[in-house]
Amino acid sequence: MVLIVFVMVLIALYWSTGKVHDAKCTIRESLTRLHTYYQEGDLIIGEISSFVSTTADQMYFNEPPKDMAYDTPFVRTRHYQYALALAFAVEEINKNLRLLPNVTLGFHIRDIYMNERESYRATMQLLSTKNRFIPNYKCDFRSNLIAVVGGAEAKTSLYIATVLSLYNIPQLAYASTSQMQEIFSGLFMYQMVANEAQQYKGILQLILHFRWVWIGLIVADDERGERCQRVMLPLFAQNGICLAFTAKIRQALMVTFEMMKNGLESYEKLMESRADVAVLFGDTGSISYCRWALRWFELEFSTVKPKGKVYILTIQMDFASFFYQRDWDNTAHHGTIGLTVHTQEPPGFKQFLQRKKPFETKGDGFIREFWEQAFLCQFSDARVQMGFDKVCTGQEKMESLPGDVFEMSMTGTSYSIYNAVYAIAHALRDLSSSPGGHRRFLKRKESNLFHRSSWQTKPLSICSESCNPGSRKERKEGEPFCCYNCKQCPGGKISNRKDADDCFQCSEGQYPNDDQNGCLPKSLNFLSYRETLGIVLVVLSLALSLSTSVVLGIFIKHQNTPIVKANNRDLTYCLLVSLLLCFLSSLLFIGQPDQVTCKLRQTAFGIIFAVAVSSVLAKTITVVLVFIATKPGSKIRSWVGKRLSNAIILSSTLVQASICMIWLYTDPPFPDVDFHSLAVEIILKCNEGSSNMFFYILGYMGFLSLVCFTVAFLARNLPDTFNEAKFITFSMLVFCSVWVSFVPTYLSTKGKYMVAVEIFSILASSTGLLGCIFLPKCYVILLRPELNDKKQLMRNRKGREI
Repeated sequence: MVLIVFVMVLIALYWSTGKVHDAKCTIRESLTRLHTYYQEGDLIIGEISSFVSTTADQMYFNEPPKDMAYDTPFVRTRHYQYALALAFAVEEINKNLRLLPNVTLGFHIRDIYMNERESYRATMQLLSTKNRFIPNYKCDFRSNLIAVVGGAEAKTSLYIATVLSLYNIPQLAYASTSQMQEIFSGLFMYQMVANEAQQYKGILQLILHFRWVWIGLIVADDERGERCQRVMLPLFAQNGICLAFTAKIRQALMVTFEMMKNGLESYEKLMESRADVAVLFGDTGSISYCRWALRWFELEFSTVKPKGKVYILTIQMDFASFFYQRDWDNTAHHGTIGLTVHTQEPPGFKQFLQRKKPFETKGDGFIREFWEQAFLCQFSDARVQMGFDKVCTGQEKMESLPGDVFEMSMTGTSYSIYNAVYAIAHALRDLSSSPGGHRRFLKRKESNLFHRSSWQTKPLSICSESCNPGSRKERKEGEPFCCYNCKQCPGGKISNRKDADDCFQCSEGQYPNDDQNGCLPKSLNFLSYRETLGIVLVVLSLALSLSTSVVLGIFIKHQNTPIVKANNRDLTYCLLVSLLLCFLSSLLFIGQPDQVTCKLRQTAFGIIFAVAVSSVLAKTITVVLVFIATKPGSKIRSWVGKRLSNAIILSSTLVQASICMIWLYTDPPFPDVDFHSLAVEIILKCNEGSSNMFFYILGYMGFLSLVCFTVAFLARNLPDTFNEAKFITFSMLVFCSVWVSFVPTYLSTKGKYMVAVEIFSILASSTGLLGCIFLPKCYVILLRPELNDKKQLMRNRKGREI
């Protein structure tokens, strides 16, 4: 019995060992997806592409890999040239015996199916044995990966670099323009095209050249779109370009109802806008997605008809489309302007394309589906039935295809891939020709040139570990200079490389990120009509202006009643008009500062308030003189009248106007930019020029208010039914309280909140005058008309005198 059990265990062990061996070394296709292009060589260059769209079952880590359900593939046929550009460059290099003698290059191209997360899988497949997905294991060394060309987008490049950096394998991104040095720091990632900053300058120059100052901005709803907005919006504002609208488009293969709703809103916003120019910032799939979405909205949902617009496209975007979009109306895209990558035509490339035939090309898993969807035909043994009526012969001519289906001349992106392959070849040649490098080159050619184990045999003879970006070296006392501590950069400073000797400030208009290893652009800070605070202040100002107009209308309608006539109608009208202008003057403080508003803000405010306060002062003095003039034998009677009140208002206002004129002539206010007061924002403000003159205006206004308050306080108990002194006393108490508290509050705030404080002070003090002086009179006029009678008022007056 024991013997039988022992034999069974041996059989089980043998069986399980065989299964492990089979899992590791038996070459068989583990996936039914055949979208790969492979050519044997001593050294392999990988490429991560993204021009096939399909879906498959979700895979889980708690179960063995399974054959994935093959779904209908849709090919962006125009982008197939990217794979052919790499194959053409490898063919040229292999024919050039001077560049890499005795070495044959091969290539391995994998597709990520327009899914950035698939980048991890495709990269691991490049690192695994051919046709096997066993991460970090190779049955042979024929798949000797030395570099990877790939990464149309920053996120894709990051995912690829995350895996390749473990094996010290370099990546050359052929289309990624992202300016994210802090993310790619320490990774073997090199860009073959200019970064986004150059694109932004080009777009700005284009817009300024055509004098387009009213435009729209449409960005992808992700971090790329956010980054574009952070950079472009300040550039537009600084150059006088206004945004009619901004919209975000979320891209995905599976569209939800919420995405459909948001997309429809963006479409209607675009079509209803009076802006005829829109900047589109997206990726390689944006145009095909936008064409699909526009057609959907036009046919099914939107009542808004499409209108001709000028679209400005970024480098990543082109007019690649799927086969089912070929007969769609393209008139909406006529007039589109796109930035392109520099390119030129390598000799023999067009002939190379003309030689490509589906039955004569080995190892190319893309060409059959490309051929079917480019020529709208079907092979008799096609893996998936697409419903095309025509049968593919394999002899169709590529040069007969339209440009949005396939280009026979090399595109800018293909030229970047072509240059990337040559960059790898020249690096290999330099490695083989360096001292001692030839021997290492041949040895690694036989094994794995950049395999991680060959690098890890070196852990390092160092005194101190490297200091990461965001910190600096601090020398240890009494020890050699190579021994140091790493110290975090102080607040407001960064270091963007390893082992930095010192930290430095970000340039003006930028601020350090949280890790202090890079700089981010600051946003603009000014009190805008579009933000909540600005909207509230505008509504409040207009509401108070309307209230003042209503009061003025009431007094004009009842101008012949005793209560209106008794208190000098002209002074009342003058005060109400000046209060109306006070409320409206607060609107000058809202919006982006410019030359006109900066000069008008404080001067208009100072002169209008001088008229208002001097009108109150004239009313107060008139009350006092009327009481004195009623006494027998008084000689003051000749002073009571319009001439005195006019003289008070004119002289008081003339002094304030003179101060303002001197200010505008000597050192006027002007629009200014403050980079330093706020950490993460640029303040757009009005520089007061001579700040002393501003406080002279406030000081003179305070002097008039104090005189008016004093006279009204002394006359508050005069026995007169028409006496306004009590109301004026209380109104001036409110007025002075507001402006006394304004000064310290104004000096302690910054940016848009400083402007908001002044607007609030203007509205509050003007409301105090309006409410305290005119509310009691409106109450009598509207609700107690029996008291607005001369006999009744005279009876009350006599009763008071007795």
